[in-house]
Amino acid sequence: MKQWYENAIIYQVYPRSFQDSDNDGLGDLQGLLDRLDYIKSLGVNTIWLNPVFTSPQVDNGYDVSNYFTVDPHFGTMATMDALIQRAHELDLHILLDFVLNHTSDQHPWFQDALKSPKSLFRDYYIWQDTPNGQVPNNWGSFFGGSVWEQVPTEPNTYYFHLFDKHMPDLNWANPEVRQAMIEVAKYWVGKGIDGLRLDAFIHIAKADLGQNFPTDQTGPVIAEPMYANLPNVVTYLQEFIDELRKINPDLFILGEGASADPALAALYTRTNRGSALCDAIVSFRNLPKQAVPAPKLTATVKLPLAEQLDTAALPTSIVQWQTALAQTTQPTLYFSNHDLPRMATVYADRKFETRSLKTLATMQYLQRGIPIIYYGEELGLHNAELARATAFQDQMTSTLIDQVPEAERPAVLQYLSGLHKTPARQAMPWDDSAHQGFSEHEPWLRTQPAPITVAAAEADPDSILNFYRKLFQLKQQPLFATGKFRLLLVKTAGLIVYQRQLGQKSALVLTNLTSETVTYQNDDWLNADITFTVGQVTLDENSWHLAPWSTLVLQQDQVAWPAE
Repeated sequence: MKQWYENAIIYQVYPRSFQDSDNDGLGDLQGLLDRLDYIKSLGVNTIWLNPVFTSPQVDNGYDVSNYFTVDPHFGTMATMDALIQRAHELDLHILLDFVLNHTSDQHPWFQDALKSPKSLFRDYYIWQDTPNGQVPNNWGSFFGGSVWEQVPTEPNTYYFHLFDKHMPDLNWANPEVRQAMIEVAKYWVGKGIDGLRLDAFIHIAKADLGQNFPTDQTGPVIAEPMYANLPNVVTYLQEFIDELRKINPDLFILGEGASADPALAALYTRTNRGSALCDAIVSFRNLPKQAVPAPKLTATVKLPLAEQLDTAALPTSIVQWQTALAQTTQPTLYFSNHDLPRMATVYADRKFETRSLKTLATMQYLQRGIPIIYYGEELGLHNAELARATAFQDQMTSTLIDQVPEAERPAVLQYLSGLHKTPARQAMPWDDSAHQGFSEHEPWLRTQPAPITVAAAEADPDSILNFYRKLFQLKQQPLFATGKFRLLLVKTAGLIVYQRQLGQKSALVLTNLTSETVTYQNDDWLNADITFTVGQVTLDENSWHLAPWSTLVLQQDQVAWPAE
């Protein structure tokens, strides 16, 4: 039976940065509600909403202190109900970002667990007692330092936190924890949401805590084999999802498997014991990247490397993802999100910026798969440039900048602004009014005005915004929504060519991801209809010529598909 999300085109909204309705500088649910018509106009049909639960906001809402309430910064439950209702009236689906690996240390469960080892909630979290107050092992946190934090009132006891120390990990090995999280999710499913994006689910199972991770490095080390993608993840996930689908069989489960390769993505979406696990997986390994050398400094400070698209490795990556998921689900097709720098910052060709962004989008989103668009991508927004170290809201980045000589800090801040996730969370620029229509108050993230606004893009027929609308009209056609996929082998570097097929309808998509003109010859397609173009495309007697960063989409009937 076909599910609604097989044709999903997802628009990710970072709520604190989308629209401020009460002029406090922070986006909110009413602001999103006020902008639903705009989202609908893009041609998307699903909204992924980053966390809006009550939270101390140590990690922008991913540290939840109450799963059953909306954070007052974002509004009320009544506004959430109105948002869900209005979205459904517009045939838009709502995905709620669901944090299931950890809570805030301000959550009542953890606060009670801290009071005594005999607390009923003690086993809701992960603890280790050690002799002489030693750290239990050398595992490192993703946010820097150890995964272990000493309990102030118990000098020989530590609790486990894979992320910030104010975000203790839940103990999913405890059946009571699993049931409690099921009840939380059931509450929101009962509210009428259409799906969940499962944050960091690949970490809910841990290895034996009494072992160190082998390394020559001194101090804590990232030890993913000890706390990522372990076998019990599938066991816990199956139980969780099965219970939710008893309430809503059409619930869409989008899992964040940040480090998942194609094989793991297939595992997490494969039908198991009679029902599916996740319906799709978001992985940070969905596109091959290559490092770009960091600028040289006079001080001995090691800067992180920038990345760019590895076009040479792209065909292999596409085939691996499409093949691995061909029998289970669809790949997720995206360039950026709230944890990554923006698409235009990382992937655009500065000489052919607008054309390169349009061609990259065509190459990615017309594949077999589910597009996920990060708010502002449809405008071609870049990462904002942050002028202060503290603006990054990241202790590791602040520490690095503190080590840089004063004279070199502006250049380093500019460089890091292009790599970091926080500058990709700037306020949405709607128009030329105060603070670009986001708010009458200075936005929570101070940046320079964006060079493009929604109002300006609306008025420009050649804008990236209006291009996206046309592209998504094409994506909604059955051929591009559900048709088969086959990558064609070409010898020209940077030329990506693939075929889509549904019944007797066939399409050929050619995208030139280089700054040079390329040529493609295929006699089977010389008389095909031109459906879509970007840039300059010409045809001579037997070959297509695509100018730098140009795109050609052809359609015709009855082109042979390889035998199955």
